[in-house]
Amino acid sequence: MKKGADQMLSSAIVMTACTLSLFGQAPVNGQMNQATQPSMTAQGSEAEGSKAHDNKFVIGEDDVLSINVWKEPDLSRSIPVRSDGKISLPLAGEIQAAGRTPLQLEEDIAGKLRDFITKPEVTVMIQEVRSQKFNILGQVAKPGSYSLTLASTVMDAISIAGGFRDFAKQKSIYVLRQNASGAEYRIGFNYKDFVKGKTSNQNIKLEPHDTVVVP
Repeated sequence: MKKGADQMLSSAIVMTACTLSLFGQAPVNGQMNQATQPSMTAQGSEAEGSKAHDNKFVIGEDDVLSINVWKEPDLSRSIPVRSDGKISLPLAGEIQAAGRTPLQLEEDIAGKLRDFITKPEVTVMIQEVRSQKFNILGQVAKPGSYSLTLASTVMDAISIAGGFRDFAKQKSIYVLRQNASGAEYRIGFNYKDFVKGKTSNQNIKLEPHDTVVVP
């Protein structure tokens, strides 16, 4: 009998402990949720308020833009800049994109949407750069126009163009570039000396609209 009573007492103690544990944890969890909730809300507000503004890059034709209008999924989309430099969005209509920075375009789109949406929040990001190109001409396997994202230096340009043809004058390569006034000037590149480590500084970084000439 005593053994049975001890077992019943032990079971009662265990059940009481479990009950106290459950009820004791609930307020703690509640407090943790209340403590962390403002932090999460603050993070959400910060994320909504922060924008990937880029006031230096100038949008060009063929660039692909990612446009997001907060809480307006039907207006948010990925869209390329047309050959006329414009994009077309629902409600906003035709908008000039080429020649504008992402920040300027954000303001332009928001201005168009204010007739339909209260305080529109617009974010414009460059999804793919296609407008910044260089040319390579002359004695290379594949002359043409290429994106700067594929080649950043003279050597990169030669490589992506398939290398030299048999009679290429490898010592007389040059880059045609325009200065601020629009006048062209030449920047020499001696491939023979470069591969020998003599003229590493000639392997310059290409800029938009540069033309690499391989005579």
